[in-house]
Amino acid sequence: MILIIGAGLIGSQIARILVEQGETPVLMDRAPQPRALGEIVDLAKVKLEKGDVLRPFSLAEVMRRHQITETIHLAANPMLTIGAQRDPYAAIELNIMGTTNVLEAARVHGVKRVVVASSGVLNHHLAGGEGKGDPMHEEAFPRPVSFYSSCKQAVENIGLNYANWCGVEFAAMRYGAVAGPWGGEGGGGPSNVFLSMVRDALAGKEAVLPTSTMEWVYSKDAARATLLAAQAATLKHRVFNVSMGRLTSPEALAAALTASIPGARYRIEKPAAGPALQSMSGTSNLGLAREDLGFVPEYQMAEAVRDTVAWFRQRQG
Repeated sequence: MILIIGAGLIGSQIARILVEQGETPVLMDRAPQPRALGEIVDLAKVKLEKGDVLRPFSLAEVMRRHQITETIHLAANPMLTIGAQRDPYAAIELNIMGTTNVLEAARVHGVKRVVVASSGVLNHHLAGGEGKGDPMHEEAFPRPVSFYSSCKQAVENIGLNYANWCGVEFAAMRYGAVAGPWGGEGGGGPSNVFLSMVRDALAGKEAVLPTSTMEWVYSKDAARATLLAAQAATLKHRVFNVSMGRLTSPEALAAALTASIPGARYRIEKPAAGPALQSMSGTSNLGLAREDLGFVPEYQMAEAVRDTVAWFRQRQG
């Protein structure tokens, strides 16, 4: 049985796919949102547990009671990168100790595989590397430049060591900025900007689009790739980029919005308040995800906006 920790934007979509496969997944969340979750997946077909990765004994009890064989760990600090800059201690505690608690519980209880949420910030939020890869130099490798990216680098390294030394199969998913339907609280800055954009355009308001060129992933694609990693018979690699495989400019985002909502009003600007999203200059290579998992993104931005618009209309109708 699969345990999904973090029943939000991606976790809800993983649960939906598992239910469609005839499974009964266990979802654990520190503050479950059954109304929002029920808009994505039939709650009668999942097992919803309240639990906190910072309370290792309750986490272990869920694993034991449900005889968990695979765990997908998606619990995240509020507002991700932006939230970590505001409250670094809480982000470090949740990301690093929370993930360590999950890996240790998996080791003790014989859970076969743990798949965790990493982030594409590790491909973008970097500086340094003047040592050109020579480990004898202090600046051999680029270093993360935010608290959140530093946490995700630590999470990957800790997980890889659990795999190498403790026999816990481990995989990390480096998601692009996640876009997709969700009616509850939580999510990172980009996710909330995307939802606000669609919601405002549907309401006839002027939508605000970020000035940033970004690498996105649709939540359904992120869920599918994550589940492929959890269910693969074997994994030759352990860290996978998961995105649309291309950058989306503000103009391309606007085109996707007006294609799905003709006549939608919008403006492109940096928000006066709220998250300022960093532009990205490169596209993550999806080769390992394609080779190991058979993952190819099904949603580019036009399809992502169209599907989210349809979800909002169905929800309102």
